[in-house]
Amino acid sequence: MPQPFSLLIKPASADCNLRCAYCFYLDHTGFYPEAARHRMSDEVLARLVQSYMATDQPSYHFGWQGGEPTLLGVDFFRRVVQYQQRFGRAGASVANGLQTNATLITADLAALLAEYHVLTGVSLDGPGDLHDRYRLNPAGHGSHAAVLAGIRRLEAARAEFNILTLVSAANIRHPATVYHYLCDHGWLYHQYIPCVEPDDQRRLQPFSIGADEWGEFLCRLFDLWYAADTRRVSIRLFDSVLALLVDQVRTICPFGSNCCQYFVVEYNGDVYPCDFFVERPLLLGNVTRDPWESLLTSPVYAAFGARKAQWHPSCQACPWLWICQGDCPKHRLCVAGGDPRQLSQLCAGWRMFYEHTMPRFRDLAAAITSDRQRAAARTPRPPGRPPGRNDPCPCGSGRKFKHCCGP
Repeated sequence: MPQPFSLLIKPASADCNLRCAYCFYLDHTGFYPEAARHRMSDEVLARLVQSYMATDQPSYHFGWQGGEPTLLGVDFFRRVVQYQQRFGRAGASVANGLQTNATLITADLAALLAEYHVLTGVSLDGPGDLHDRYRLNPAGHGSHAAVLAGIRRLEAARAEFNILTLVSAANIRHPATVYHYLCDHGWLYHQYIPCVEPDDQRRLQPFSIGADEWGEFLCRLFDLWYAADTRRVSIRLFDSVLALLVDQVRTICPFGSNCCQYFVVEYNGDVYPCDFFVERPLLLGNVTRDPWESLLTSPVYAAFGARKAQWHPSCQACPWLWICQGDCPKHRLCVAGGDPRQLSQLCAGWRMFYEHTMPRFRDLAAAITSDRQRAAARTPRPPGRPPGRNDPCPCGSGRKFKHCCGP
């Protein structure tokens, strides 16, 4: 195998019980017109798990997403676990992640997620007045109350979850409101994702955000976090910056120079290179007929991955290219076969953020390195045994290794 890879699986395709105004995948409901209702069959699921776990990797990462993956119900995820147990290899770990709007989380599903340590990402855009502006059900009503009910079931089952907040026109001017709302509820693991959605003419839609707005949001968010919460609250972007500074590890794909990092698997087994680029010209094959070796070495996959480093000419002189890498091609408004050498729509915002925060990020990185050295001197770990993902972090922060200094 040329490299390890993970899977992002859409077992219900684009089908969803909500109608969020800014959803970039909802228009894929007509992508597979042969079926009005899209659900991954047991045959495709078994082949998917068996073939992936037959590849030689130290760990296997399954991400379940949509659309809304919980439309398949708890029995589907029981079969997922059964197949993973049946086809697993000795000594290899298996990790599952679920991204959901949480409105269909039942007590049984929450219990299963807790039992098998599935890390669940819950989409929540802040308090009700902000969340309900765009996250609507088919009747046009807000989904905030239903999301909170799902979160309560996850909490009751003691299932691990984090919060994914889409930063859109609804909440871009309210970073403090969103941040304090999440923290005050005890939800301390956050992801903030910028909403950059063009129409067919490549014009940003009204719910999208601008570069300056994004930069100001991130700067204010960082200031709030840095003031008191650097060892209490995990913000994925900030953790990724520190991982790069401390360990020289790029933990999120926008920081990479190549987009060949994972595969998207649609409900019928079709494979694409990226969640944002499920487009017919980029169809790589199907898990029911194509081995992973041929998908990994596909010329289409290689060409897609190489486009990441074909950034705008002005990027070459940018002092932040080492971390930004031209930003995600989606934010360059790329399309399959189009020219990737375009400036990210968020470029000015990223520059503002890094200029505002990098000195303090470097101070934090130095502190983490120092803490690690002191911890290693105090309690040396037996040779050959690195800390496990769920072990206490050796830096002494009190957080789990996977949420602190770990990859």
